[in-house]
Amino acid sequence: MQKGFDNEKYIKLQSEHIRERIEQFGGKLYLEFGGKLFDDLHASRVLPGFEPDSKIRMLKNLSSDAEIIIAISADDIEKSKVRSDLDITYDEDVIRLIGVFRSLGFYVGSVVITKYAGQSAADFFRKKLAELGVRSFLHYPIEGYPSDTQKIVSEEGYGKNDYIETSRPLVVVTAPGPGSGKMATCLSQLYHEYRRGIVAGYAKFETFPIWNLPLSHPVNVAYEAATADLDDMNMIDPFHLEAYGKMTVNYNRDVEIFPVLRAMLERIQGESPYKSPTDMGVNMAGFCIYDNDAVCRAAKTEILRRYYKAAVEYKRSASNANEVARLKLLMNQSGVTADLVPAIAASLKKAEETGTVCAAMTLDNGDIVTGKTSPLLGAAAALVLNALKKLAGIDKDLDIISPTALEPICTLKTKYLHHRNPRLHSDEVLLALSISSATSEDAAKALSKLDELRGLDAHFTVIPSRTEEKIFKRLGINLTSEPQFEKKS
Repeated sequence: MQKGFDNEKYIKLQSEHIRERIEQFGGKLYLEFGGKLFDDLHASRVLPGFEPDSKIRMLKNLSSDAEIIIAISADDIEKSKVRSDLDITYDEDVIRLIGVFRSLGFYVGSVVITKYAGQSAADFFRKKLAELGVRSFLHYPIEGYPSDTQKIVSEEGYGKNDYIETSRPLVVVTAPGPGSGKMATCLSQLYHEYRRGIVAGYAKFETFPIWNLPLSHPVNVAYEAATADLDDMNMIDPFHLEAYGKMTVNYNRDVEIFPVLRAMLERIQGESPYKSPTDMGVNMAGFCIYDNDAVCRAAKTEILRRYYKAAVEYKRSASNANEVARLKLLMNQSGVTADLVPAIAASLKKAEETGTVCAAMTLDNGDIVTGKTSPLLGAAAALVLNALKKLAGIDKDLDIISPTALEPICTLKTKYLHHRNPRLHSDEVLLALSISSATSEDAAKALSKLDELRGLDAHFTVIPSRTEEKIFKRLGINLTSEPQFEKKS
C-alpha cells in the first residue's frame, strides 16, 4: 500500500496540541479519549502510514504528566457485554488495559464504575480491582440525563458521584467501548474540581471524522461506513459555521449533544470555553496527509471492505438490512467498485475455472496469488501456503511440508475428532509448516515471510468459517468474501 500519512509529524503535532490545551486551562485537562488506544487498525487502513500504536506513542511523550482513568458502565458489567474484536467481556478488558498501560510505563490512577445502581456484578468487580491494588469509584444514574442540566450540575446530580482524586496535569479518560460514560466522568470531575477551587478543562480526542477534510472526502465517508451499524452520520458543524464562518466536519452525536454540553460547562465554569463541537477536539490528523490520492484510494478500499463485511453478516443473520443498504449508498456516492481490490475478480475467475471454492490475495508488488479447495487443503490454507511460497521465491508446485508433519494432523482429525475428511485449515497448515521448518530450509524460508502478509487484501468466493476469519485476522490480512455459503452435498 502506497503511504500518504506522516506518522512522526502526527505524533509531534498531536503531543504539542494537547500540551497547549493543558496550558489553556491553567495546567489541568481532562481528555476524553474516543476510539481505540491500541491497535487502531481502521486508522492504519484509511491513512496509510498511520501506525496502529500511534496514539500510545503520542501519549508516551506526555506520560510523566499523565494519568489514566478507565470508565466502565455497571450495566455492561452486569450484562457481561463482550468486546467483539477481542471476544472478551468489558470488565475483562479493563483488567487487560490496566496491565498493558502499566507495562508501557503509564500511571493508571483509578477505575470509575458509571451508572451504578447496586449491581452485584459491579460489586464483585470492585473487589477484584481492590485485590489488584486499583482504586475504584462510583458514579450514579442521574434522572433527566442529559437534558435536565440544572439537576445534573447540582448536588443531586454530579454532586452525588464519588470525586476521583487525581495528581497530574493530564487526565486521560478511556474505556473498553462506547457508552461507558467517558464524557460524563470528565464533566463530573470538572464539577467537583471547581467546587474545590481547582481550575480544570475538558477536551476530546477523536480521530474521525477529520474536521478539516471535506464532508465527502473518502476518509470521512469511510468513518461513516465503519459506524453504519450505529447510524452515525457526518455533517457540517453548524455551531462552528455560525461562530467563525468556516465549514468543518463533525458527526451527528457530538453536534446533537453540544448545546447540552455547553449548558453544563456554563453552569460549572460560568462560561463555556467552546463555541462548537469542533473546538472541543484535539485532532491534528488532517495536517499530516501528504499524498491525498494514496489516502483516498485506501479509504475507498476500506468502504468496500465494510460493505462485504455487512453483506456477510446479513447473510448469516438477516438482521442488518438497513446497514447494508446504507453502505451501498456510501459506495455509490464515493464511486467505489470491486475493481479496487484485484483479488476479488481473481478469486471469482479461479472459481469459475475450477468449479470449486477459491480465494485470492493481492501481494504488495501487485502480483495475484490464488488458492482452491482440494482433498487435502481448504481454500484458505492453500492461499496462505501459495502466498508464502511466492514471497519466498519457491516454486508453487514444490511440496514444502513434510508428510511426517501432515499425517498425524490428518489422523487426529479423522480418527479421533471424527471429521469426514482430512482437509486442513490454515492454522493446521501453519502448524505443519512450522514443524517442517526444523528440517527443511524451504519451509523455514516460507515461514519467515508470514509478517509480509500483514495488510494484504484477500477475497473468498464463499463465506469462510469463523476459525479461518480469526486466523486471517491474527495474520493481519484484510479478509472479504462473497455473501454466500459453500454448497455442500
